[in-house]
Amino acid sequence: MILPVIMAGGSGSRLWPLSRQQFPKQFLTLDGSDSMLQSTVQRLSGIEHLAPLVICNEVHRFTVAEQFRANNLENSGIILEPAGRNTAPAIALAALTALRNGTDPLLLVLAADHIIKDEKKFCSAVINAENLAENDKLVTFGIVPASPETGYGYIRRGEKKTTEEASFDPGYNVDEFVEKPDLVTAESYLNSGEYFWNSGMFLFKASRYIEVLSKYCPEIVTSCKRSIELAQTDDDFIRVDKDAFESCPSNSIDYAVMEPLCKESGPCNVMVIPMDCGWSDVGSWSSLWEVKDKDAYGNAFFGDVMYVNTNNSYVHASEKLVTVIGLDNVVVVETKDAVLVSAMPEVQEVKKIVEKLKSDERSQWQHHREVYRPWGKFDTIDTGGRFQVKRITVKPGAKLSVQMHHHRAEHWIIVSGTAKVTNSGEESLLTENQSTYIPVGAIHSLENPGKVPLEMIEVQSGSYLGEDDIVRFEDRYGRLNQ
Repeated sequence: MILPVIMAGGSGSRLWPLSRQQFPKQFLTLDGSDSMLQSTVQRLSGIEHLAPLVICNEVHRFTVAEQFRANNLENSGIILEPAGRNTAPAIALAALTALRNGTDPLLLVLAADHIIKDEKKFCSAVINAENLAENDKLVTFGIVPASPETGYGYIRRGEKKTTEEASFDPGYNVDEFVEKPDLVTAESYLNSGEYFWNSGMFLFKASRYIEVLSKYCPEIVTSCKRSIELAQTDDDFIRVDKDAFESCPSNSIDYAVMEPLCKESGPCNVMVIPMDCGWSDVGSWSSLWEVKDKDAYGNAFFGDVMYVNTNNSYVHASEKLVTVIGLDNVVVVETKDAVLVSAMPEVQEVKKIVEKLKSDERSQWQHHREVYRPWGKFDTIDTGGRFQVKRITVKPGAKLSVQMHHHRAEHWIIVSGTAKVTNSGEESLLTENQSTYIPVGAIHSLENPGKVPLEMIEVQSGSYLGEDDIVRFEDRYGRLNQ
């Protein structure tokens, strides 16, 4: 049986200002109505499989859980990485978790931030690979190249396997994994017909992966085994041991396993299945424009956009009407707190903007104005020298931590729904148009006891208004030490 392993880590900046450190691209809705993570799960419907196992950063755990809940998607657990150690250790955590549960499934390793237009071809390629993986082959999926891309690694195919089944494509031996080439080399790869883009998707037995990884990188297996042995579970979350995992070397699956196995003498144990499915890793705004449907003028738009005399451009409107006039080959992206305008060929330089935002200690590199929490979300709608105004939404049945602040007082005004407020030991129920005051230093909590979302305006005032001025005493979401 196939166990999908969805790699939902990473905090890329190439799609800023939509992508932020605390809300990276795998959680964005870029193509259709679902996020990239949700789409990754839903395209598996054409394959017989177990509920996916997800691997993500600790900071993103509630976003992952909420996106699964919002679309009624099942999972076999959410493994939380306390630190990034690249793909080889992450996949080892998944393999060891499956083996510890007494099973030895085929692990279908997928990134949560890819677009795949033709889901039938994707599923067909995975089904073609099952027999190879069952027979101890490590299978990767090579994207049939459509252009001489310099931003992707490549796979050079070797001998084609044979089969008696005319409808079954058995794939090729892998001769070599190749680094990202320059343009001239990429053009030669495309013209030869012998190369595929390296998709970063794999299929193999959990036990076979651990066997090969133990041979080439035994220290990764040792650290990951210890991490899993000392892991703690919290609802769907699997919290691997921090110290053990941080001692693990950082290495990719390509370097740690696939490349050295490829170079072994004897029968080839690494196979590539061609996949021509409209794939993109959406590595930049220009790559997103390339895969989007366009109008007669080469434009792709998202949201409320109006244009005059504009061609070959991508415009993304998140919150406001965006109008463009007389532009060609540009990218415009609007969010609540930032706007990007770039020439299409220069969009890779957005990382320099993110680096400058970070060095200047501006919040826009890290999170959006609207921030999601396990209990709901808040939107910072106004700020000043000694005040801050937030619109807070609390999900039915959810409760914020019991907490206090050293530097700020808060005024709460209920807009809709019902709030259960504890303020210095006294409990009260507040409804629409009622309010309360939380003094500096008061221990307090907020809960939504109702069946509809609680909407509230919070006005903070004081000498320091940062999110780190929170002392938690009780928290149902495991955040007492954060």
